[in-house]
Amino acid sequence: MDAETIEELLASFGPVRLKRMFSGLGVFADGLMMAIVIDGILYFKADEALAARLAARGSAPFAYDRRGRRVELGYWSAPEAALDDAEDLAGIARAALAVARRAPAKRPRAARRSAPAA
Repeated sequence: MDAETIEELLASFGPVRLKRMFSGLGVFADGLMMAIVIDGILYFKADEALAARLAARGSAPFAYDRRGRRVELGYWSAPEAALDDAEDLAGIARAALAVARRAPAKRPRAARRSAPAA
């Protein structure tokens, strides 16, 4: 899924900004990341309630293995049926943006201090 396809799929939702990240794209609305695209799959930011709704529709969480452990980031794939229904997808996108708005802001990392010169 390329940037143009993502913008077309989410046209009923409203304007989004795409930013290349890691091995995919971050999807932003109102300055908040509300979805990602990894390996051509669109994943929406989800809290427990939205994740349950998406799981019931056959969606799966975005997960990867890191040092022998499975890591899930709280993003769930768009249901296949929603990719063919602009209003359905827009509703999921609105719910994901609401989740992103409720998420606590991340504090910037503290700068590393170098050891004092001896």
